[in-house]
Formats: sequence, C-alpha cells, structure tokens
Amino acid sequence: MITLYEEVFETPCGPLSIVFDGDETLLHLDFPDQGDRQTRLLSRRYKKFELLRGESQYIKRHIMAYMAGDFTALDKIKCDLGGTDFQRRVWLALQSIPVGQTQSYRDLAMRLGNPKAVRAVARANALNPISLIYPCHRVIGSNGKLTGYAGGLARKEWLLKHEGANFS
Repeated sequence: MITLYEEVFETPCGPLSIVFDGDETLLHLDFPDQGDRQTRLLSRRYKKFELLRGESQYIKRHIMAYMAGDFTALDKIKCDLGGTDFQRRVWLALQSIPVGQTQSYRDLAMRLGNPKAVRAVARANALNPISLIYPCHRVIGSNGKLTGYAGGLARKEWLLKHEGANFS
C-alpha cells in the first residue's frame, strides 16, 4: 500500500485538491466540488493507497502564483502523471498550447500524428490527473465552443479568461 498526501485549499476559481507523495511530487490535482473523480482516478492508478491529510507549501505557493497571474509558476512543480504511453503523449502535448490560446481536440489529434484519434484524445484529456499543469482547459470544440471539463464549464471559462484566451 502506498501513502499519499492531500491538501485542499481555496483558490480564486474554487476549492482545489492536490495529492502528492512524500517528496512533494504532484500526483493529482482536482476540484473536490465536482464529485468523486479524484478517488476513482487514484484507485485506478494505485489500487491500494492511504490518503492522509498533508501540506505542501511549495506546490500550493506555485498554484496560487499562477492564480495571481504568474503563468510560468506551474512550470516549477515536479509532477508524476502515470497513465499509458498514449495518455502521456496527449498530456504532454497539452503543455505546448500557449497560455491565452486554445486548440481543438481535432487539432491536438493532428499534432500527435493521428487525425482520426479525436475521441481517444478527448478521452485522454478527460482522464488528465493534473489539469492546470497539463492544461486540458485550453482544449475546446472545433466550433470554438467550450466543451467538457472535469472542473465544470464555468471553471474552464474562468481559467481561459484568466489566461486571456479568446473563445466563443
């Protein structure tokens, strides 16, 4: 059994939960007001784990700096994504979408060299365990409209506006 640590704190876009290991490597980031997603994904990844209350001033400080407008602050957080090879390719590709810009699922699939993998890209996006740092909120529908986000569409809109993105 693995021991993980969780801290929940308020941000300008609502409550945020971070799960990290003893070395303060971020393993999961989620919005606890959106149901049991965190528990489901952690159970899928770790099977048996103990989740203890913890504190990570380092991770929290960098997330709050991002929330205050320092969009490079998240780059300083060490992460461990887990996932399949394909999922990691999708999640890493998310980081190449510049702050203030958006990209469609189709564009992302094309960038990954598989234009027919739109649904697979969308599914990997939905399973992203560290959403702000691997910014799935920057992925929108081909029509320019906001589509699914584990944190809720209102939060997705808040994050995109916070970063200065234009979208329908």
